[in-house]
Amino acid sequence: MTPHPPDSTLDPPPKAHPRRLFWAWWKRQSPAHQDRFATFAPLLSVLLFLAAIITAFWYLRNEEFEREQESVKRDTEIAQQQIRLRLIENQEQLVRMAREVATRAIDLDEFLGQAVSFARERPEVVSLSWIDADQSVKARHLSPNHPADLMRWTEPSAPAASAAEPQPPAGTAAAAALRGEPAWAFAAARDLRQPVYSRPYEGTGSLSVFQVHVPLLDRSAFSGTLVAEYSVESLLRYFVPAEVTRRHAISLLDSNDRVLASSVSREPANSVRSSSGIVQDVALAPSGNGLVVRGQGWRTSIGLIGNTLFWMVVALSALTVWMLLGTWRHMRRRSQMQSTLITETNFRRAMENSMLTGMRAMDLEGRISYVNPAFCAMTGFAEDELIGRLPPFPHWPPDRMEENTRLLQQELQGRSPAGGIEVKIMRKDGTLFDSRMYVSPLIDAKGHQTGWMTSMTNITEAKRIRDQLSASHERFTTVLEGLEAAVSVLSVAQDELLFANRSYRLWFGADSQGHARLAGADELQAGRRDADESVDSFGGLPAQELTEASGDVHEVFVESLQKWFDVRARYVQWTDGRLAQMLIATDITARRRAEEQASHQAEKAQVTSRLVTMGEMASSVAHELNQPLTAITNYCNGMVSRVKSDAIEKDDLIAALEKTARQAHRAGQIIHRIRAFVKRSEPQRQTAKRATSWRTLSNWPASSSSAATCTSAPTSRSGCPTCRWTRS
Repeated sequence: MTPHPPDSTLDPPPKAHPRRLFWAWWKRQSPAHQDRFATFAPLLSVLLFLAAIITAFWYLRNEEFEREQESVKRDTEIAQQQIRLRLIENQEQLVRMAREVATRAIDLDEFLGQAVSFARERPEVVSLSWIDADQSVKARHLSPNHPADLMRWTEPSAPAASAAEPQPPAGTAAAAALRGEPAWAFAAARDLRQPVYSRPYEGTGSLSVFQVHVPLLDRSAFSGTLVAEYSVESLLRYFVPAEVTRRHAISLLDSNDRVLASSVSREPANSVRSSSGIVQDVALAPSGNGLVVRGQGWRTSIGLIGNTLFWMVVALSALTVWMLLGTWRHMRRRSQMQSTLITETNFRRAMENSMLTGMRAMDLEGRISYVNPAFCAMTGFAEDELIGRLPPFPHWPPDRMEENTRLLQQELQGRSPAGGIEVKIMRKDGTLFDSRMYVSPLIDAKGHQTGWMTSMTNITEAKRIRDQLSASHERFTTVLEGLEAAVSVLSVAQDELLFANRSYRLWFGADSQGHARLAGADELQAGRRDADESVDSFGGLPAQELTEASGDVHEVFVESLQKWFDVRARYVQWTDGRLAQMLIATDITARRRAEEQASHQAEKAQVTSRLVTMGEMASSVAHELNQPLTAITNYCNGMVSRVKSDAIEKDDLIAALEKTARQAHRAGQIIHRIRAFVKRSEPQRQTAKRATSWRTLSNWPASSSSAATCTSAPTSRSGCPTCRWTRS
């Protein structure tokens, strides 16, 4: 026998350690868990395999879609670039021709020769025209590659040669487009002084065209435009490479997403975008007229539906998963059947022991066959003291034997009320409590009745609270009924009168019209319940917390009662949770009458005061006017005597007349102040220097009926203090 190696060599290799941990964990599991894990392992591997296959197919499909999308985008940009370069080249040529025409470097014949050469080299050009500033066609060349009636220009007074050409029928959509788009492009070129492209429109023969207007400018003077008309279909046909149109459908659309020309038939071009199609839109520059180049491609494959290999893998994986699940369910069925009975029994026992409601089961003869712990706790009797007992039961009070026997007979006959019955129960210690019992048939698994099930709840505390609430409600109702003020509560949402005391019913009856009048609303507001349900009936409520007392106090006069009411309103939450408005209306008719009498007495006192003031004013007017009138009389008498004696000079006469005029002006000011005093007006505030104000105030007699107040203000920029004085 070989000796054991040293202790250091007895340590297990690192690779064996996780294996021992796994087997130790596996032995700790129950057989049911081991079966579950043994079934889940192959199921998990199949699901991972299926997920890998789906991920691979999705990745390949996504890569294919991105390649097709990039191909459509590249071909669309190539088509847009080819058409754009052609338009830029033609625009440069037209600008050069417009410069020669505007500077009169070429005459009409030379223009027509250049137009012929221009149109011959450019099959997309329908026509080339020279338009005067008055929108009349001076010269025009029509391309022989297109119909002769595509280019039309509508103006108020066209030359005879232009008018002789055939026009589109009046009132058609083509005629309206021909009048609108060319005229708009002409006006834009005239205003902007640069080439302008018109929006595409439909010409005769349902051919879509658009125009470019190059302004003719001679030293900033506008003399007309050089108009080239393009065929949208020719641009697409001649300048989109053939290899592009072979790969994808290329279309030209206007700003309204309407197909003008397409490399394929109109049905695919006009079709809406679908999930199987790839669409790329690129704006056609430099026209800026809403033309869009659209490239559209269709996927050649229909995706995962047509992939047989994928669906075969999915079907085999699903079949494997189904078989594994079936095996797992079969293995678990017996263990579930074994634990079902135990689980159900434990659950029902826990539920019965946790219930606060007493449960009692009786057979058809009235013998107790089952009681739960709650029933035993209520009565104080043990379970073995109740099971098997026949009436009379030990929890019946001795003085209520006949009543309880009658109720038991009703239970056994199935005539117990559905709402339960109230009975007195006696505990084992002799105390009584109120309870409510509900009786229902006891049905077995086969649907046959085997007895009666009784549930019992202790309602002693609830009955006491109910009696207290009833007494409190009676006291509260008595107080409200005894109030001399009208108290009413109205539901805000339904306009339903929820409460009204005796005073309210005496004055307004039992409807909600009186509440609406007291709240300040008209009688029609009470009928809001018939209005449109979409209207928010809570829109006028206050924003603060509704249950707080608000300061909404107002006085309302009820004409039918000839009474004034002081109304106080607040919002409350009714007993059922509805929002309600409570009004307390106090009769203040006597107070209003006293206030009216006091108001009449005050008006009489004011009239007397005004009469006294008028007397004082008349005396003041007489005194104030006496001085200037006396001075005027003296001046006039002196001037008359000196004029009669020829002893007055012209300067003295002028000085005397000026003094007389000042006295007359002074008398006028006195009358003006008296009139301003009598007339009710706002105070007249003026800004003046303080020295001037004091001189003005010093000239006013102390007994003047006019008054003034002066308020000092900061010093002005000139250094002189100023004040604001008010004349009243």
